[in-house]
Amino acid sequence: MKDLNALMQQAQAMQQKLQDAQAKMAETTAEGSSGGGLVVIGLKGPGEVTSVKIDDSLMVPGDTEILSDLIVAAHADAKRKLDAVNAELMREAAGPMAGMNIPGMPKLF
Repeated sequence: MKDLNALMQQAQAMQQKLQDAQAKMAETTAEGSSGGGLVVIGLKGPGEVTSVKIDDSLMVPGDTEILSDLIVAAHADAKRKLDAVNAELMREAAGPMAGMNIPGMPKLF
């Protein structure tokens, strides 16, 4: 019975670590850029855009295609960075359970 109690305590501790990691993920920020820094986008949490910086040299009337492409590329760069940080937070929270494929449980990175 001691083993079951210890297992339950470990499960509760892991659940708390995962909740803490999710709270950190909600506050995590990342910046992505494109065009050598001509466009910079800030993201927070699951991907909420918090800032967009566009160099004045890109503000050419009638030439929006390049700007559009740079915005998409900067967002993709920021999202990739944000996802990497969030994945690391979850790996740390999952500890030795990270990467395990337990039937009936979601995969923990």
